[in-house]
Amino acid sequence: MSEIQADSSDVREIRINPIVPSESVLVATARSMRPKKAEELAPRDTRKHVDTCPFCRGNEHKTPPLIMAWPETGDWQIRMVENLYPVLGDDRAQSGFTFGLQQTIDGYGRHEVIIDHHEHGTAIHEMDESHLAALFGVYQTRMRQLFESDERLKYVLIFKNFGPAAGASIPHTHSQVIAMPVVPVNVDAEVSNSAIHYAKHHHCIFCALIDEALTFEATLYDRASGAVRRKINVGQYVVERGEKFIAIKPFASRYEWEVHILPLTHQADFLDLRGEDMADLARVLKRTMARLDAVIGGAQYNFFLHSVPHDAQQDAHAPSYHWHLEICPRTSIPTGFELGSGLFVNTINPEQAAERLRAITL
Repeated sequence: MSEIQADSSDVREIRINPIVPSESVLVATARSMRPKKAEELAPRDTRKHVDTCPFCRGNEHKTPPLIMAWPETGDWQIRMVENLYPVLGDDRAQSGFTFGLQQTIDGYGRHEVIIDHHEHGTAIHEMDESHLAALFGVYQTRMRQLFESDERLKYVLIFKNFGPAAGASIPHTHSQVIAMPVVPVNVDAEVSNSAIHYAKHHHCIFCALIDEALTFEATLYDRASGAVRRKINVGQYVVERGEKFIAIKPFASRYEWEVHILPLTHQADFLDLRGEDMADLARVLKRTMARLDAVIGGAQYNFFLHSVPHDAQQDAHAPSYHWHLEICPRTSIPTGFELGSGLFVNTINPEQAAERLRAITL
């Protein structure tokens, strides 16, 4: 049984991810006091233009061929090009093979770069909401094009890396798109476990978690002494809320400042997001990133968009899965215990982290 204490400043408990129960998080706040080397803050290059940067406006000849730009005419604000060093591609045909227990499949797919903004050092929270809405529109348009281009493609992952520790090799703000013939194992685990929950309870587990965050409160008491062991308040995990979207701090947060953004009403496929709703998504993302920047500043981070796979089970999983954007700031380096056990260690109480983010005045 996990330790549940009224003093939330000293927590040591294993939390189970309700979406993927096999994925657990050890919340150990006392570990934050140990000597450790944190991820260094990524230096912000706030310059608007860098002559040597291949992603800056005017250096278009330094990038691979153009795929699309927004707007289509005049000076571009968002630009998409092929990745110069793709992890998957369609430039050569290669059949898979099986040799004993070893097996391969063709590494077919696409790997592309979206230059988020023409200004070199602009951060997400500094972009106009209208620009972010257009960026989500570009994400959606390209995702649809890729799925329609080849039936072998089962999944399109859109993600952003900021900072060297998060995998970013170029400081100019950019996102990436990878289309692949397989469903990533972490997405498959979300989809499969969501389907199991739906079969038992006849509702989407993501929707249930949103409902709990907005309506649920409880007080837990010690049986012997009657002392309060823990209070769970309505909105305790809510970081930001719009008309259509909500940003929530996961109860079992893998990373100290991890936040997820989800549509308030059920929607399995990001491709079903209506154009008029992208403005609210943009506003929630901008304000969430501003809160994170105010609390931890210059942190390196990844964010990635999880949507229902476009495989043979897509229609069957539509009622049970809920697309979402996961924001994962990288404020610590994984230890041997984490890498060896697969158990994430979080040294900041998620409830306190959410409270600090909410407290920021924007």
